[in-house]
Amino acid sequence: MYHPFSIGETVKSAWNVLKKNFVPLVVYSAISLFIKELVDFLNAFIFVGDDKPTVLITFFIQMIIQAYLALSFYKLILTLMDKQYYEFEFKEIIPSLKMSFNFVIIAIGYAVLVVILLFINTLIERNIANYSVLLTIFEVLESILILYLLLRSIFCVCFIVDDDSAPVESLKQSFDATKDNFLKTLAMFLIIIGVLIAGIFVIHAIEDIFGIDEDNDVYLSNLLFYVWVIFAFPIVQVLIMVTYRKLVYSHQDVDDDDFLETN
Repeated sequence: MYHPFSIGETVKSAWNVLKKNFVPLVVYSAISLFIKELVDFLNAFIFVGDDKPTVLITFFIQMIIQAYLALSFYKLILTLMDKQYYEFEFKEIIPSLKMSFNFVIIAIGYAVLVVILLFINTLIERNIANYSVLLTIFEVLESILILYLLLRSIFCVCFIVDDDSAPVESLKQSFDATKDNFLKTLAMFLIIIGVLIAGIFVIHAIEDIFGIDEDNDVYLSNLLFYVWVIFAFPIVQVLIMVTYRKLVYSHQDVDDDDFLETN
């Protein structure tokens, strides 16, 4: 049967997934952060080179590694959701090389889009710089367009992981999934932003309570930041993945009662 997308139901399901799998998600988040920082360290102090080929190669390697980390986290969440009563092997959460390349292509596509928008933005602002009202209207419309494209395409990575979709196909699937649910998707996006902001407030509160100064206590401040990332990243990703699944179910004539009950 069709199940209309519900914000309350989605948040509840995400909370249940987090409760049942909080420890493995946090541990994997910490491992992913460690690997990322290690790669950044190696790139900064070992793989040093000013020539363009070296820069391009190291940049591409970094993107592939980050793609593997991000996609493996998505696969871990999906596996924990789908096989909560069954054991699974580590290889089941390792993304294929094809998935990683598709992820990189999507990332490059977004980067190209941003560059184009910045170029257009610069041209238009130069021509209407003396018209403050028009400039304000343009900036508002530009922000709305970027937010719209982001929300409509945000689940493309989920389709790459879940369906092994190609870049263009995943974007189309994401647009289809968010069809007729844009405002609800926006609401989930605001909830995610709220979670991130709440975490930042907690970190600042801890700094105030223990008198930690960001300038004088750099190591402690950075440690708190890493703790925030380790805990916030799983929460955000679970919210995204559960939202993705709920949106997919809302467009399919399938019975997801088991998912609703167990998650």
